[in-house]
Amino acid sequence: MTQVNNLLTNLPDASTAEVFEALAGAKGVEIERIVSHGQSSPEIGWCEQDRNEWVMVLRGAARIDFDATEDAGLGKSAELREGDSLNIPAGCRHRVGWTTPDFPTVWLAVHYPADQDPFGEAS
Repeated sequence: MTQVNNLLTNLPDASTAEVFEALAGAKGVEIERIVSHGQSSPEIGWCEQDRNEWVMVLRGAARIDFDATEDAGLGKSAELREGDSLNIPAGCRHRVGWTTPDFPTVWLAVHYPADQDPFGEAS
């Protein structure tokens, strides 16, 4: 059955931890909604994924920090506001520096194979 869903309503409580919700997927691809509420990544360690990740902030704001020892062409950090998106290549060490503390930040994230560019062409 086809159902219309609104990604900005019926938000889960993310006051104590980020909430990750799978929305759709296919072989090697995962689409998820992430709801944050003032969270940041732990100061110890970086996120380093084996897949590319495209993220978009639908509501709220956030900063993503990148490992200064690497040069993925993304700079030291990226601040994302509503409607902003960013493609994080596989293997790029990153973490969430902050998300808005006063209300939820809602993200849309698409994880896809490292051998695919953002436009779906095999490398």
